[in-house]
Amino acid sequence: MKLTTKSLTRAAMIAAIYCVLTVLLQPISYGAIQFRVSEALTLLPILTVDAIPGLAVGCLLANLLGGAVWFDVVFGTLATLLAAICTRLVRKSAPLGAAMPVLFNGAIVGPVVYFGYVRAPGTPIIWAELWTTVATVALGEAVVCFILGLVLIAALKKTPETLWHD
Repeated sequence: MKLTTKSLTRAAMIAAIYCVLTVLLQPISYGAIQFRVSEALTLLPILTVDAIPGLAVGCLLANLLGGAVWFDVVFGTLATLLAAICTRLVRKSAPLGAAMPVLFNGAIVGPVVYFGYVRAPGTPIIWAELWTTVATVALGEAVVCFILGLVLIAALKKTPETLWHD
């Protein structure tokens, strides 16, 4: 990634949009069943490498401002970063790119949500509840990425090359 004013601005815009969407839609952005509309932006690495740091910073800020527990801030941001990197790696296939955030959020954020918000401290793990939480996080992510995200990417591919494309 070449560090230019344009790349920094693009990353900052993505971070700001992600954060604002998440916080404005807070009732559906956090919790065991989440429909984080901002996650549609996780497909932007298909178009530009600048989206990778933008998404990570946006997620970090949204989780901090949303009052997430510390391990949600850390591991939620890590899940977004890993998904963004992998989405960039498979950018030739938008559906495969859409699967990356679903996989990483289900595998990482699902358990984080269970241990941080669903399970009471000191109580035993209820495995069915843990797997249900993983499934609901992944399902919400899939709806956003495969519907909103793919529509967003299709629309942005029609914009001038200099705006969103590397």
